[in-house]
Amino acid sequence: MTPEIDCVQSDLRELRWTDDAVVADFIIPGDEHHVLRVLFTNQVIIRILDEMPLSTEHENTPREGNIPHHFAYRVEGATFETTQSETWKFAQHPATHYRFVTGWTCLDVLSSKEPTFRVVKRMPISTFD
Repeated sequence: MTPEIDCVQSDLRELRWTDDAVVADFIIPGDEHHVLRVLFTNQVIIRILDEMPLSTEHENTPREGNIPHHFAYRVEGATFETTQSETWKFAQHPATHYRFVTGWTCLDVLSSKEPTFRVVKRMPISTFD
């Protein structure tokens, strides 16, 4: 079961590419031992930004469906999606825009497959030597 995450209290803890997936780990508020892992197992286009510029981004998309403190959305017609490569979107059709909003970070992902969600044990963040 996926936990309910208050986006204001959460943050993107780590984002990494593996041989077979793009992995995003998000903090689960109140749980220091686990993270919510979101996996994309196909080609994706990703944008990471502070949540503040997102609120100032001019979008023709109605705010319909926005829920206070909500973490994950499927978005239609947003600037991020509409400005991506038409060739890529044609090759990956149908591509869907997923948006994950926290109190500090916004992760936008354009993907032709739905992500999977898992609660996993929190591990030390990968570092480079």
